Amino acid sequence: MTPSGGTVPSLDGMLLLPGGPFLMGTDDQEGFPADGEGPVREVTLRPFRIDPCTVTNEQFQTFVKETGYKTESETFGWSFVFHLLVAEADKPGVSSAAQQTPWWWAVEGADWQHPFGPSSDLAGLMEHPVTHVSWTDANAYCRWAGKRLPTEAEWEYAARGGLVQKRYPWGDLLKPDGQHRCNIWQGKFPEKNNLSDGYLGTAPAQSFPPNGYGLYNMSGNVWEWCSDWFSPDWHRKGPRRDPKGPDRGDKRVMRGGSFLCHKSYCNRYRVGARSSNTPDSASSNIGFRCAADA
Repeated sequence: MTPSGGTVPSLDGMLLLPGGPFLMGTDDQEGFPADGEGPVREVTLRPFRIDPCTVTNEQFQTFVKETGYKTESETFGWSFVFHLLVAEADKPGVSSAAQQTPWWWAVEGADWQHPFGPSSDLAGLMEHPVTHVSWTDANAYCRWAGKRLPTEAEWEYAARGGLVQKRYPWGDLLKPDGQHRCNIWQGKFPEKNNLSDGYLGTAPAQSFPPNGYGLYNMSGNVWEWCSDWFSPDWHRKGPRRDPKGPDRGDKRVMRGGSFLCHKSYCNRYRVGARSSNTPDSASSNIGFRCAADA
């Protein structure tokens, strides 16, 4: 996909994780059993590499300049933007709101370069995660970069940072010593965010202390695409060594939660939590990071 004379990122800077056995999944009482979070089971992985941060706007911009790639949001002509982030000048371009989640507005002209509507841009956001990227877009970037999306098992292994069955990448307390460790919703969702963690929308990709493996923002900030098709029960009888998910499906796995997650609605910023979306879906809280074989 790279034009002649173009530059492709190397694997430099990726973290090499040793793999081996770990306890995947959770039976947390705060969890969502219907999502297939449990049961806890031992999974064994080969060594692999993973990026310490999600792909940023700056990195995605380089990809687009090198390849001329056009995202699905650009092709569709719109994307979902969280209502409090929509640029004032672009509110007339709101075509509809999702019925079950009215805080999501379908904004014409919103895409990765115009994250809050067509009048917005990436000023001050180049080190933030790229958003409004579908699974298809994320996969295209990974292929260009000589990488791939992580499997769901690799993602969870990396997110746990060497800890065993802890609720978050840093332990069991959401705010150890009263300190915010991730970018999630603070306040009454979805009307009021008191910004006590410092952010209404995304935070820079390298924010808050990293986990034990050196990975940033494995909880909150943006949902991260994984390579697997989603199933709530495939893993119960699936392989325990290097699982890659079912062969087919309607939705792809997302992990990690986002800046919109809140205990009253979606406490899926726990490392064992799961979610999914159709491969062509995009919004202002979905991004990705890359993995690679060791």
